[in-house]
Amino acid sequence: MNEPTPPVTDSDSVAAVDLGSNSFHMVVGRVVDDTHFHIVDRLRERVALAAGLDEHHELTDKVQERALACLERFGQRLREFPEGRVRAVGTSAMRQAGNAKAFLAQAQAALGHPIDIIAGSEEARLIYLGVSHTLSDDRGRRLVIDIGGGSTELIVGERFEPVRMDSLGMGCVGYSLRFFVDGKIRAEDFRKAEIAARLKLEPFERRYLETSWENCVGSSGTITAVDAILRANGWSDRGITAAGLRQLKKALVAAGNINKVPGLSGVQADRAPVLPGGVAILLALFEGLQIEHMAISTGSMREGLLYDLLGRIRHEDVRDQTIRQLCQRYNVDSAQAGRVERLALHCFHQVREAWGLDAEVGQQLVGWAARLHEIGLSVAFSGYHKHSAYLVANSDMPGFSRADQELLAAMLLGQRKRLTREVFAGLPNSEAELAKSLTICLRVALRLARSRSPTPLPPFTASARRGALELGFLPDWIEAHPLTFADLVEEAEKLREIGFELRVR
Repeated sequence: MNEPTPPVTDSDSVAAVDLGSNSFHMVVGRVVDDTHFHIVDRLRERVALAAGLDEHHELTDKVQERALACLERFGQRLREFPEGRVRAVGTSAMRQAGNAKAFLAQAQAALGHPIDIIAGSEEARLIYLGVSHTLSDDRGRRLVIDIGGGSTELIVGERFEPVRMDSLGMGCVGYSLRFFVDGKIRAEDFRKAEIAARLKLEPFERRYLETSWENCVGSSGTITAVDAILRANGWSDRGITAAGLRQLKKALVAAGNINKVPGLSGVQADRAPVLPGGVAILLALFEGLQIEHMAISTGSMREGLLYDLLGRIRHEDVRDQTIRQLCQRYNVDSAQAGRVERLALHCFHQVREAWGLDAEVGQQLVGWAARLHEIGLSVAFSGYHKHSAYLVANSDMPGFSRADQELLAAMLLGQRKRLTREVFAGLPNSEAELAKSLTICLRVALRLARSRSPTPLPPFTASARRGALELGFLPDWIEAHPLTFADLVEEAEKLREIGFELRVR
């Protein structure tokens, strides 16, 4: 069983790994105080994950081999890092890949650390977090744009808080492959790519124009590459302008082929194959959002991951804030949620060693599930456990990965009524066992808190072995609470259906 994450101190190192659709990145930071770190190492390799998706939207064997070899190299650098000091995420290409789960298991083994596949909205949040920490602490609203290999993130925010976030399914890899076939670059190809990008952007244009942002900032691969090319050719001396973009487009068309693009000043050879698609998207964004000038940020999602990781270590976890906001949105009875949480945690702490459960992870999941278990009541009482599970599985939940949400949703689906093995069938085996164990703690707590009474329950004992749980109460308490005893007997019958033994004495 893993020990809780030790407290971080000055000079400790943390690391972030970004499995992007075009390149894989790793950054290592040394913590210098409670809220800051110094970057001490960076690694980047072009893996072209998005280009390795076949016609069935599955990662080919060739691109998987390339990706795993890269992650093994990253893993060597991170070998001495303790659990909880590395945050690794997969983005657009991993979200699209039909065989992502199978690949993920191999990727985690190669890296030696867990990898989360994150939603587009979470990617946008992390990008803004990284960018905002590199800018002056002004109070004006800013528009942040990041063009990745498989998606483009748009965020409007003020200081360190995003106000609006969207992830659009267009990226430099996909657009370069789709519109600049066989590496040919023609004016007509650009026209088609820009129109396609405008069509993707159109549903969002008005809302972004109405947010009254004061300045625009770009980050990461495509945008920093374009900035370097414009400066190298004298087409702009600070940031990206519409005029400079038009000059770059003209030069790319004149080159005529991707193979000739590296001859253009400022172009890195590994960026050339995806540059036309990225430039087309950028041109569409400038036109649709009426951008006149884009400043460049040195921060990106990698830095955002480090700041987010530092917050988790310092117990300022954005996930806790997300849970609070969901409870407020769906008018959760906080007193009842608190009762269920206390009872579920009391049970969990007594059984975790016998069941081999991680103390830190288990406590978080039980607490979150208890606080969220009744959000489905906002839809209807009938089947509210299903509504709760659906809301958690399909809501934007800042800080949570897809896997986090799927595990929580399974716990909420299994909180009441019949508990079947199918509830956990969509989870990996290790997570399915964890979810089942934690769900049993939650179900016991719900039975004990059914009266919704503010009177605290007397302490109960919970002793466990694999596949079994025994609850102990004072004899006079059992006699005074026949309904609760009957509830627990019924619960024992339901758990027996999945081969689990619950005894009450």
